Amino acid sequence: MLSEFAKKDCFQIVGLMSGTSHDGVDAAVVEIKAGNPIELKVIKHIHIPYDRTLRDAIRHAFAGDTEHICRLNFTLGEVFSRAALKVIALAGVNTKDIDCIASHGQTICHVPPKSGRKHSGSTLQIGESAVIAQRTGIITVSGFRTKDMAAGGEGAPLVPLADYLLFKKSGATRAVLNIGGMANVTILRERPQDTIAFDTGPGNSLMDEVVRHFSHGKKTFDKNGSMAKKGRLNEDFLHELLAHPYYKRRPPKSTGRELFGTRMAEDIISRCRHLPHWDILSTLAHLTARSIAKSIAPYKPDELIAAGGGSKNPFLMDILRELLQGVRLSNISEYGIDAEAKEAVCFAILGMRTLKRMPGNLPSATGAEREVILGEITLPN
Repeated sequence: MLSEFAKKDCFQIVGLMSGTSHDGVDAAVVEIKAGNPIELKVIKHIHIPYDRTLRDAIRHAFAGDTEHICRLNFTLGEVFSRAALKVIALAGVNTKDIDCIASHGQTICHVPPKSGRKHSGSTLQIGESAVIAQRTGIITVSGFRTKDMAAGGEGAPLVPLADYLLFKKSGATRAVLNIGGMANVTILRERPQDTIAFDTGPGNSLMDEVVRHFSHGKKTFDKNGSMAKKGRLNEDFLHELLAHPYYKRRPPKSTGRELFGTRMAEDIISRCRHLPHWDILSTLAHLTARSIAKSIAPYKPDELIAAGGGSKNPFLMDILRELLQGVRLSNISEYGIDAEAKEAVCFAILGMRTLKRMPGNLPSATGAEREVILGEITLPN
């Protein structure tokens, strides 16, 4: 069965992505024509929000209860299965015509390699692929990050190769930015081996945690940045936050909620008791924007293509636009891909490359010792 994919040049793949914001799952049915450049059409994309019980269950898993994580792995397998079947139905496609489901899974813990110790990192994404394959009857590709880490890489970011295949423009330097829980950027250059990518730091994670705290869990994010827009930037505190060692590290580098998550947000709230919560949110929006701008500016891109939930926050994007004057700031929707669909689409591309036995990582982005074929393939029967 799998040997047939090597000769195939047109695929229909479902990409599934549940990000560090753990607010829901994105599912996309994508038609991909292999080639250089690839041709891609997003047939259907949906975002299915998690209810509060599931969001809380995922948050609890970040604290590391073994049995809870074990059970959640199968629960999310069921959730992802339903998402895949729903988007396939809405796309009007027969499940038999889907070549595979490419599932990133839900990151529970991501530990980058220690400096100078290439094989000291580890990562865990859950959402059992055996459940997805059995419920849907479709080949499922999962576990994308582990192969890169086994080859000495950071295991992240993994979207740069897809970014290169989709957005590389001859004679121009483009930056592709995704603002999810964390923010990551790909700097596209003429050759894939010269393309670099890295996590710039927090995206929405700290802002979301502060909103949850002050709303007592009734809200999960600052819609349109409306609360942050009411606040005032605390420049002194922003300066303290930007002194974090992560921002001084050179790429390749990756991060996650272990660094920029609940514990840091609780520390910020504790230290800022004297500030209105909208001032804290305003300062954190500036932290995200400034850390992104400082990371991108040295590469002097002609264009910055923004995606992810954070790209729909006008307050955050206005700050970023002000910081990056002279750089064309565009939204990925201008290229026919919804901002929230981007990473699901990218993992669909990586799933296609796995089926064709083609490498899916860029060592220049992850720091891996070599190119590797990503993912584990689970057959339905």
